[in-house]
Amino acid sequence: MTDWSQLSHAYGSAEDIPALLDRIEADPSAEGWSDLWSALCHQGSVYSASFAALPRLTAIAVAASDPNEQVNALHLAAAIVAGADQLNEVGDLRAKHAQEIAVLLRAANEHLRTVPDRTDYIYLLEAVLAFEGVPVWGSELANGLVNEEYQTSCPRCETDLFIAIGEYGYFSTSGDYALHDEVEKAPLRPADPGDLDGIGRRLHSLALGDGRSDVATALTYLFGGAHCTDCGADFVVADRMGEFC
Repeated sequence: MTDWSQLSHAYGSAEDIPALLDRIEADPSAEGWSDLWSALCHQGSVYSASFAALPRLTAIAVAASDPNEQVNALHLAAAIVAGADQLNEVGDLRAKHAQEIAVLLRAANEHLRTVPDRTDYIYLLEAVLAFEGVPVWGSELANGLVNEEYQTSCPRCETDLFIAIGEYGYFSTSGDYALHDEVEKAPLRPADPGDLDGIGRRLHSLALGDGRSDVATALTYLFGGAHCTDCGADFVVADRMGEFC
């Protein structure tokens, strides 16, 4: 039996977490999930209560009657697991929760093949990587693809850069293109799918196999080349993974 009073979350004692989980299971809502996210994974930070909630999140991920609620549980559980290294002082949390993580990984892979929403699909891709323990990609893949923009810095001059991948086009720029039309933009150079290897090849193949050609195309730009509009340096966007803002 978990003594939640001895655990903490973003706002202090975790005694309220069982009630929040009960509310999610009985009457799921966006507000309920927001409250749970805010407590257990506040701006990417995780807490002792976060991992204590994994068994309940796993149960929701595999048994909730609504597939959308299953995906919501997978998304939060993945974000928690991706933050395991933040709590090194309490031991190997991935090993301690290996059984739940194995179940979550299987569920995430199953949903990848059927989820209809592009955003959910991208977060599930990231979730699979998080549950597998893939460093960096398990926490930084989805946000930029979903928002169609990564923010990073030039590896040479360290100028802050926007990398646009989506509706606004496919380019790099140091200017705020969302507010100003007249900013210098350098077109991104998509990778040839045949030249991809490692994680890039795997993600691209998964997206194509799941009928997500739009995601596969975005991935060729993520693993392709970019140009700094300030100093002229060329670099591979994915090589800046870990430097994204």
